[in-house]
Amino acid sequence: MSETPHIDIDYVANLARLDMSAEQKAKLGSQLDDILGYFEKLNAVDVEGVEPMAHAHRVFNVWREGDQPGSTYTPEVLTSRAPEQRDNQVVVPKVVE
Repeated sequence: MSETPHIDIDYVANLARLDMSAEQKAKLGSQLDDILGYFEKLNAVDVEGVEPMAHAHRVFNVWREGDQPGSTYTPEVLTSRAPEQRDNQVVVPKVVE
């Protein structure tokens, strides 16, 4: 495994416009070095033949076998029940300025 690169905390703090004490810089530097060390460990893992995933767990349809869509109301029926409607849409009071 290659040696983990050290991060120049003064440079990063300057980019982020942070005013940090020497103690804070030392602590952050140590934490960032640890994080980079973990990335080095992850890079060492053999992932040949492992398909990329969007989620850590399998995502599947939650419908049960017998679930079927039922009857629905037409837009006209739904908007006729609304206190106010316009262009086949329900009009609601504005809540955000």
